[in-house]
Amino acid sequence: MAEPMDYASAGVDIDLEGSAVASLIASLSGSTRKPGTPGAPVHLPGGFGGLIEFGDSLLALATDGVGSKLQIASALNQWGGVGIDCMAMNVNDLLCVGAEPIAFVDYVAVPKPDPETHAALGASLAEACRLARVTLAGGETASLPGIVTELDLSGTALGYVKKGDTITGEHLKAGDVLIGLPSSGIHSNGYSLVRKVMSHIGAEYTDEAPFAVASVGRSVLRFEGKDDQPFTLGEVFLNPTRIYCDPVVDLLHACATDDVEFSISDLHGICHVTGGGLSNLLRLHDSLGWHIDSPLPPHPEFEWLQNAGGIETREMYRTFNMGCGMIIAVDANHAEAVCAWLGQRMQGVAIIGSVNDAGHKVTHAIEGVEFTHY
Repeated sequence: MAEPMDYASAGVDIDLEGSAVASLIASLSGSTRKPGTPGAPVHLPGGFGGLIEFGDSLLALATDGVGSKLQIASALNQWGGVGIDCMAMNVNDLLCVGAEPIAFVDYVAVPKPDPETHAALGASLAEACRLARVTLAGGETASLPGIVTELDLSGTALGYVKKGDTITGEHLKAGDVLIGLPSSGIHSNGYSLVRKVMSHIGAEYTDEAPFAVASVGRSVLRFEGKDDQPFTLGEVFLNPTRIYCDPVVDLLHACATDDVEFSISDLHGICHVTGGGLSNLLRLHDSLGWHIDSPLPPHPEFEWLQNAGGIETREMYRTFNMGCGMIIAVDANHAEAVCAWLGQRMQGVAIIGSVNDAGHKVTHAIEGVEFTHY
């Protein structure tokens, strides 16, 4: 019997990656900017973006790329969603500290420039800016034959938050309620494992999706000219990462008004469910625990991938978002109101669990899905 597939066997060892990042951070020196001056660093647990001082506000920065999802886009010559992916991976991290994204810069590296591909990337980035409500403030395109063999796309997002309005996890407490926001699909993590499963079963990205694509809280972006044809695996896998600025930025703004019964102080933590899956919750606090008792339903492609690759359930929740792309921890007294407010603006939002003091771990309604480290 074949061994079950996992992310590490596909070439991505999350634990090793975490150790490497820790080593990198440990070797960095402190900032030369003095506390109280513009650019001075602000301590931020969790690592969902960085904060620096800037007058009465704080600036927030995040940088990330699309990853090996680009290899599927390249294989199909379909670039319409990757600019949205790049934007989402950055601005969603800024939201996790309570910051409103305001600007973005991109970096494109290619072995050889191609005007048609660059035009498609530009259109995708323009749509991403519209969805995230940010300004594309610049960028860089590098031709690097011999260094890169396929197109790579990354970017950096800038946001701001007023001092005193940051969401850092420091106010989290047992009893806080977790609200799940649905993902649009696989987003931009786990694609090395997706590609390994596809290779293992001999499937093509142009194959018709062998499952019903419809899923609560998401739509799938069609390739141009394919509206009257069945969905393909490529369309499902390349569905753009959801940008959560709408409705999360609007939620942050509403908290500052008298129009709602909750305030910014009732939002105790925000988690972007990216690489590492639900273990990302552990980044928000160094001692509290998390229990998911009513998870959002996974999209059908997750079940198909698990069955096709013989992937263990815990590994699925360690690698993929499994239908839940962002989690907001809210004071229990206002959780129903916040959930209802979000639910009016995004289909599929629901209360999925709670914070506890039963140890620094993530537990789940599915037996065996438990994480003790990120």
